[in-house]
Amino acid sequence: MKQHAIAQMGQLFVKQMPFNVFLQLTVEQLDAERAVISFPFQEVLIGNPMQKILHGGVISAVLDNVGGMLAAASIIDKTAEAELSGLNERLAKLGTIDLRTDFLRPGRGERFTASATLIRSGNKVCVCRMEMHNELGVQIAFGTATYLVS
Repeated sequence: MKQHAIAQMGQLFVKQMPFNVFLQLTVEQLDAERAVISFPFQEVLIGNPMQKILHGGVISAVLDNVGGMLAAASIIDKTAEAELSGLNERLAKLGTIDLRTDFLRPGRGERFTASATLIRSGNKVCVCRMEMHNELGVQIAFGTATYLVS
């Protein structure tokens, strides 16, 4: 039941959030400990037309998305089966408190994958570490984020 709720939440992120639909995000993996999403390169995502690399804001937004999905999955996982009906209220309060992005290399590639792992999941906040790689496995950026989950 919980894994089904986590999967539904992941689809909500990629199919009902207009910006994420625009990015063409796809959920590759999503459970209470790890989230992985991917998206294709698109010309409209270029931040530096001379180098044809991803805009830094796109990189940060995707890292925030994968971290937020994992924080939401963590909320679902920690919710008792009997309380799953009130889950929407709790998920509606989910928000990013802090996001740090470290850009390691230019965002070159045809397809990008962002992953998040759980560092800490408490009653009030959730902390995640995120990474972005291109299709060749070259790490583009990493980040950490803290999410309000109360």
